[in-house]
Amino acid sequence: MNRPSLTVVIPARQEAQRLPLLLADLQQAPPDLVTETIVVDSSPDPETAAVAQLAGAQVVRSQANRGLQLQVGIGASTSLWLLLLHADSRLPLHWGALVERAMAKPPAAWYFDFKVAATGANLRLLEFAVQWRCRIRALPYGDQGLLLPRSLLNQAGGMRPLPLMEDLDLIQRLQPLAPIRRLGQPLTIDGRRWKRDGVLRTAQRNAALRRDWRQGAIAEALAQRYYRNG
Repeated sequence: MNRPSLTVVIPARQEAQRLPLLLADLQQAPPDLVTETIVVDSSPDPETAAVAQLAGAQVVRSQANRGLQLQVGIGASTSLWLLLLHADSRLPLHWGALVERAMAKPPAAWYFDFKVAATGANLRLLEFAVQWRCRIRALPYGDQGLLLPRSLLNQAGGMRPLPLMEDLDLIQRLQPLAPIRRLGQPLTIDGRRWKRDGVLRTAQRNAALRRDWRQGAIAEALAQRYYRNG
């Protein structure tokens, strides 16, 4: 089957325990779908890079700034299509077939559904709310992954090196240019932050950060707030 080439870009920081699971998921792709897997590592220790290289990924070093890490990884890639993933996520079964179908359709940006790897009614309600936000506003965030053609990313001005809100910034620039479409299966994210801080508190904090971003707050200041709180 003739298909465009695909690069997976994964920003990572101290993810030696969770990253191997995602890399194993990627290896379940149909033959020759993924031509490059680039892990952009900002860890102060070598473990994350070591497990990435062991799985056959290309490792690039960067400062601890997710927008910058994505920018660096995209710059190191050569494929016509890009799949941007967080290092602590897990792909659904048969994810490769979903991606192949999306790549064969007219240009668009594609996202996975949101799912948290933890139990609790509050988390299920959160997942439902995120699904409706995406359907009504076409506004997925970075922990849902993003699949898009390089040409569309270039048309939007590329990835900006923001330490926080890099996902919201990019989606807002993509919205006037092309449809933002649902792949129809969940990308499961690690639930440690939601379990540790509580669903309501975490959701309220994230909403406040997004509100302040829309009102003109500087991304660097928001990042300090976010990472200061863990």
